[in-house]
Amino acid sequence: MALTPSNMMPLGTIAPDFNLPDTVSNAQKGLQQLRGSKGTVVMFICNHCPFVKHIDQALVQLGRDYQGSEVSIVAISANDVSSFPQDSPEKMAEKARDLGYSFPYLYDESQAVAQAYQAACTPDFYLFDAELACVYRGQFDDSRPGNDTPVTGSDLRTAIENLLAGNPVSEDQKPSIGCNVKWK
Repeated sequence: MALTPSNMMPLGTIAPDFNLPDTVSNAQKGLQQLRGSKGTVVMFICNHCPFVKHIDQALVQLGRDYQGSEVSIVAISANDVSSFPQDSPEKMAEKARDLGYSFPYLYDESQAVAQAYQAACTPDFYLFDAELACVYRGQFDDSRPGNDTPVTGSDLRTAIENLLAGNPVSEDQKPSIGCNVKWK
């Protein structure tokens, strides 16, 4: 596990488009169909990373809290499954069902979407506004495996709540820290 920070996509960057298979439904899903009317969270996660496992339950809660709201949530895994078979689409679907993800869990086999988003680690979070301009990128919160800080999702949740309320999202944002994306 290589400890890797986010690349911190420039604020204002327009979300790169994608059309990827949803591991649960096996349907192709694209950004345009998944985007929320006020905002869209795109997160890069995977099954095996201890940093993602550390926040799994909080991700499930985040999905539940914003389900049916004007902000949509999409998870993408881009890891090389030949080296990390636990991140395969079949295992992704199993995890999504077992945990009760209320958001799509998409598989980026070519890794082109992860590259377009400048994703560097899992987890890596992006929040885009109604026009798909990046208003937040970085960490979920200050909690990390072993640091005894409670998992709250406060950084991402504050950004989402400000966006929904029509308030500016603070530009004081911290990079996420996690396992590096497993490139081919």
